[in-house]
Amino acid sequence: MREEYSELRAKGIEVLAIGPDPPGKFEAYWRKEDLPFPGLADPEKHVLDRYAQEVSLLKLGRQPAAVAVDRQGIVRGVHYGSSMADIPSTDALVAELGEEA
Repeated sequence: MREEYSELRAKGIEVLAIGPDPPGKFEAYWRKEDLPFPGLADPEKHVLDRYAQEVSLLKLGRQPAAVAVDRQGIVRGVHYGSSMADIPSTDALVAELGEEA
């Protein structure tokens, strides 16, 4: 998403990454990776649990999840990854938003 972020913003789409780490660790990662989109530390997992992001101890923790939410706050599409490499394409997520984007 890093590479496509400016294109997504031009379409009126915002990206928000949410992670289970404490704020200090999360912020350090964000700086190290120089990510252009906003991130939210969710150490108590309130948001992650609300969107039912799966946890697999055999697969080293939380699996990737991508949720397409329109401007009215309606979830238009969800992708739950089965492995850390199972991340949908940006085009697929944008398509979930349809004309809302």
